[in-house]
Amino acid sequence: MNFDRSIARLIDHTILKPEATRAEVKSVCAEALRFEFASVCVNPFWTPLVAAELRGSPVKVCTVAGFPLGATSANAKTAEALASIRDGSEEIDMVMNIGALKSGERDPVYSDIRCLVQASQDHGAIVKVIIETALLGDEEKVLASKLAQQAGAAFVKTSTGFSRAGATVEDVALIRRTVGPTMGVKASGGIRTLEDLKRMVDAGATRIGASAGVKIIEATAA
Repeated sequence: MNFDRSIARLIDHTILKPEATRAEVKSVCAEALRFEFASVCVNPFWTPLVAAELRGSPVKVCTVAGFPLGATSANAKTAEALASIRDGSEEIDMVMNIGALKSGERDPVYSDIRCLVQASQDHGAIVKVIIETALLGDEEKVLASKLAQQAGAAFVKTSTGFSRAGATVEDVALIRRTVGPTMGVKASGGIRTLEDLKRMVDAGATRIGASAGVKIIEATAA
């Protein structure tokens, strides 16, 4: 099959459903290797398995922290991330402290992100900050994006995929305008088609989180 590798390299091939089985996670890894996706994104329990399945390949191991609510402490998120990094994770998708942001408490939001960023960078891993756009107003989205950037995160990510809505073109464009041209922007949640992906990329996304990665990439060969 001739597929567009440039599109494949945008996709974090994702399996975060709580009922995911070992066989399903291994299947996602096999798909990621076949299509050369950017990463496989899983819950922390599966990190050692994914690291073993992807060893020696360019496909990154991506693990979530504070997922999906973001309401655990900074210490807990950092410990979770460090455990995943020890198990082989190279990218950490953390959920911001959403309640603190909505309470106008900037310092806890910043320190939550900064703590995890510093710990991850010390071990060669990057951090993507999930701000859960569906729960925020536009001013809050801008503030969250700025705090993630100031704290040294590599990406701002729109959504967990577990809230009331996922990524929108408008939110991706707003985040891109806020953080400028150099920071990563990851769109995730509800991206199921090649057309969805292209709209997000046109709006400024540089990474796409999707469980429909195979369907999306197969459409590039049609």
